[in-house]
Amino acid sequence: MDMAPDFLDQLFSRGLLIPTGVDGLYGRSGVFEDVITRFDALVSTYGEADGAEVVRFPPGMSRMAFEKSGYLKSFPQLAGTVHSFCGDDHGHNRLLECLAAGDDWTGEQAATDVVLTPAACYPLYPVIASRGTLPADGLLFDLQSYCFRHEPSREPTRMQLFRMREYVRAGTPEEVVAFRETWLERGQQLIRSLGLPMTVDVANDPFFGRAGRMMKVNQRDQGLKFELLVPVNSEDRPTACLSFNYHQDHFGRTWGIKTAEGETAHTACVGFGLERVALALFRHHGLDVASWPTDVRTVLWGTA
Repeated sequence: MDMAPDFLDQLFSRGLLIPTGVDGLYGRSGVFEDVITRFDALVSTYGEADGAEVVRFPPGMSRMAFEKSGYLKSFPQLAGTVHSFCGDDHGHNRLLECLAAGDDWTGEQAATDVVLTPAACYPLYPVIASRGTLPADGLLFDLQSYCFRHEPSREPTRMQLFRMREYVRAGTPEEVVAFRETWLERGQQLIRSLGLPMTVDVANDPFFGRAGRMMKVNQRDQGLKFELLVPVNSEDRPTACLSFNYHQDHFGRTWGIKTAEGETAHTACVGFGLERVALALFRHHGLDVASWPTDVRTVLWGTA
């Protein structure tokens, strides 16, 4: 039985999430934000010894970089673009007339050079490429960004605007695969410390169209994507709260990123859905954080 609508209403009634009139677009209370802040800090404790370079991008990225990334080829259904009024006085008058009549006024809008960031790592790859050849031991980055995906839903875990924390590794195939394996273990240890039930399973991205069906099969067969799943909306459809992705040389080829040996660089990332983990905590430990298990509160707040 799908419990998502009931859970969402409970979150609204407690003021943890704040409805805006658009499915998947919500305000967050101070309590909700505090849980995310504490979890984000916990992630940092697991990764801080690695010495990752910290980068924080805005929730928008270059349209040119977005187009070059290939995202539209694979996920056109999820993409979000930024449009603005670029007309003259006559165009403004037409816009006002449409507003007054209750008609569609967006015809006077034009695409800008900004698109909404689909994943925290997408703005990073052209930055890596601009630095030239990778150092001998590759590069490691710590990212966080608001991200957008156009999939309106009443499932609270399927927000249209959400935050993603990522660690991204660029280097040789051996380096990035070892990075992903390390975080597969760390991620499970981290989620266990929060008292959440979980499983890890091979997965695929939501590739679009006929060609996308073959890409899904190839991704699963090669074990390029794993997800850490926690029941949130329902027991039979657990939610991906962490993902572990090996991109092979896709971004290396796309952006011309080379290793110190002159080979095309490989990349991998681990992603944490911050809102999803917070929702998992509220689902399993209750809507009152003061009543959460002592060991969970100790992990997040350092005190019961």
